[in-house]
Amino acid sequence: MLYLDAAATSPVRREALEAAWPYLTGSFGNPSSHHSLGEPAAAALDEARRRVAAVLGMRRSDITFTAGGTEAANLAIKGLALAAPRGRHLVTSPIEHEAVLASIEHLRQAHGFDVSFVEVGAEGQVTARALRAVLREDTTLVSLAHADNEIGAVTDVRALAEATHEVGALLHTDAVQSAGWLDLRGLGADAVSISGHKVGAPKGIGVAAIRGRLPVEPLIHGGGQENGRRSGTENVAFAVALSTALELADAEREAAAGRIAKLRDAFIARVLGAREEVLLTGPGVETPGERLPGHASFCFPGISGESVLLDLEQRGVVASSGSACAAGSDEPSHVLTALGIPAEVAQTAVRFTLGPGVTAEQMDTAAHAIEQVLAGR
Repeated sequence: MLYLDAAATSPVRREALEAAWPYLTGSFGNPSSHHSLGEPAAAALDEARRRVAAVLGMRRSDITFTAGGTEAANLAIKGLALAAPRGRHLVTSPIEHEAVLASIEHLRQAHGFDVSFVEVGAEGQVTARALRAVLREDTTLVSLAHADNEIGAVTDVRALAEATHEVGALLHTDAVQSAGWLDLRGLGADAVSISGHKVGAPKGIGVAAIRGRLPVEPLIHGGGQENGRRSGTENVAFAVALSTALELADAEREAAAGRIAKLRDAFIARVLGAREEVLLTGPGVETPGERLPGHASFCFPGISGESVLLDLEQRGVVASSGSACAAGSDEPSHVLTALGIPAEVAQTAVRFTLGPGVTAEQMDTAAHAIEQVLAGR
């Protein structure tokens, strides 16, 4: 089976499992306990925090381990907006992940924040100019993704951070999809959220990296772990696994990204050539550098996206119709409709996302399979 749904989750790296194993067995102590079992766990947690911070270009005190990317985004958005708001205005875009949009909507409904949605370009990117058009003197937080999980569009977060800071607001960026593929150092964001299972760590671990000088209202109250930002006994083993997987992915990033991008471009060309009506979503073939290396997403007007997926799986190729978090929904993708794609066309979407280990032979197999499917054979 050829797995082309890496944006949903990635296989766990053996190195991450091996790094985690001691803290699931002999060194099982609680990192808050001051004894011979607790202290090694605390040291491992601190080292994991340091390693993650180094990849993100932040300080170890900025790193809060969470149960995943969704909790990380919730903590960054709600925690920053509620702790010391300079105003009651929030900015986001209509194509953000559901974790971001739902957090923003909660703040609007439950806490009376006003929300503005920045205009998104036809290829799924937000510009600093578009952001400046909606920023206000009372804007307290902006939340915009580094890269979109459905169409792979990459946004210039550094430029967005500069625009945000001009009015004194804070910027959170969802880097769940870009982690392991793009350089996360020097983004200029005040908060960055990532998820372990996208980079080769187990499911159930993530990071909310929030500048340590900033006050944060916790979502979970209790014993005050994680510098008071997230109470509860830390998952030391998975934190170690995440730091290991993230560090390895970052070390391999440049070589893997260049190789996978070439395979992606060749695959896109074959899919577009298989049927005249095929629509490439996100950045066009003229701007491949503005798309995540492993992302290729299409709409197939007149053909059910679900039927394409089923036919592909029968041929040994696994892909998806979009965000795994929206799986099972009959509604068209909110990302695609926000880009102006008609709902009936958006419902034909299929997303192929390549992991770093995919080979040219495998992508040739995938391209041949979709050529057969689109030809009705």
